[in-house]
Amino acid sequence: MTSLANVSHWQQGQVIDLVVDDLSNSGDGVGRWQERVVFVANAVPGDRLQVRLTRVKPTYGYGKQLKIIEPSPHRVRPACIVADKCGGCQWQAVNYPQQLKAKEHQVKAAMERIGGFASVPMQPILGASSPLGYRNKVTYPLARGNGGTVKAGYYRQGTHQIVNLNQCPIQNDSLNPLLVAAKAAIQARGWSLYNEKKHQGRLRNLALRVGQNTGQELLTLVTTGYLPNIQEQAEQWLSEHPNLVGVCLNINPERTNRVFGEETRCLAGQLYLEETFLDVRLRIQPNTFFQVNTAQAEGLMQVVLERLNLQGNETVIDAYCGIGTLSLPLAKHAARCVGIEVQAESVAQAKQNASLNGLQNTDFFVGAVENLLLEISAQQSNPVDVVMLDPPRKGCDRIVLDALAQITPARIVYMSCNPATLARDLKILCGNGYTLTMLQPADFFPQTAHVECVAFLEQTIF
Repeated sequence: MTSLANVSHWQQGQVIDLVVDDLSNSGDGVGRWQERVVFVANAVPGDRLQVRLTRVKPTYGYGKQLKIIEPSPHRVRPACIVADKCGGCQWQAVNYPQQLKAKEHQVKAAMERIGGFASVPMQPILGASSPLGYRNKVTYPLARGNGGTVKAGYYRQGTHQIVNLNQCPIQNDSLNPLLVAAKAAIQARGWSLYNEKKHQGRLRNLALRVGQNTGQELLTLVTTGYLPNIQEQAEQWLSEHPNLVGVCLNINPERTNRVFGEETRCLAGQLYLEETFLDVRLRIQPNTFFQVNTAQAEGLMQVVLERLNLQGNETVIDAYCGIGTLSLPLAKHAARCVGIEVQAESVAQAKQNASLNGLQNTDFFVGAVENLLLEISAQQSNPVDVVMLDPPRKGCDRIVLDALAQITPARIVYMSCNPATLARDLKILCGNGYTLTMLQPADFFPQTAHVECVAFLEQTIF
């Protein structure tokens, strides 16, 4: 094999001919040239491209696509006219079957490379019946364009420059006219827009939500402070849009890239929309976490319920329970379901949602998962039967996994949006007396590189 030291020409600005043969976890196309890996945005496996190298390292580099020499058979026309600029999607040029194939490969590779699993009990990925129009929530930063016009959209890839949108093919269709109307009203009112570099201006973000199953909509403005005539405008929006049930104002005066501040007020209508999730009624507020793809989340949770086959006498702990999205469907089939969540506001909403559904076999507690797991288990007269995990992208802290090893639930269900941290944590759990019995990936985020998974573990029987 030729050593890298003997490979010719490897410098920034160089133009090369590259064949793309894979997709990376970040969404870039991946090709190999002169024994080095090259990442290219907006590329499709099977493309032959002319690429300019923009950044080079000894064994890999990044390139910008200059020309498609020969398009891949998997390349399709994007549904969005700004797909090559907008940072919201990476894979609109990749046909949907190829997207699913890439996501299956991403999960399997993480399990083998990071988790050390020689054989992965993985089911075929659950593809979306609608790979467009699925997002039930969008949050757009705002800025002034040429002539002072209001721009709202996602950031251009790798920058903080807003790509202006009047409609987005991956968000629920009902949100498109609301986006246009909101931008027009902001323009007409002349409200000052926030400048993140100078930390000046008032209006930071426009957030829209819709109940995919109910059609109810919620509009929220995120500001650093007061907006003149905001009450009048809120009532006008509510009267003009029949499905809009609430207009809210969130106050975020901090110099931060965090979208929402601590205070949210209802200006007109109500502070929440209602959604149904597996026949459970949920009230969802502007900054509440709820899966952006309702149909896919319901499908994956249905797999959980079928696999667990609860008999009505089990105790289930739902760690990282949020507003009870997973807890409440589980509680319908268990003797008791206990939710743990560090966010006090989410726990309050979870309790309200339980009451809304008449579920009296639930308890929700505020606190750290690792502490409450041990406390709740110690208070049980019988062992905990199932622990449901749905942590943030960073996965579970090691102290949480150690707590699970102490309370030894019969079964663990681990839902994750990050195959890498999932594989890392499953390796630890399987080293602590559990066996991975099934892994089910699901596509919650079509047109992007993200993938959701749920893993089922049982105590190892020797």
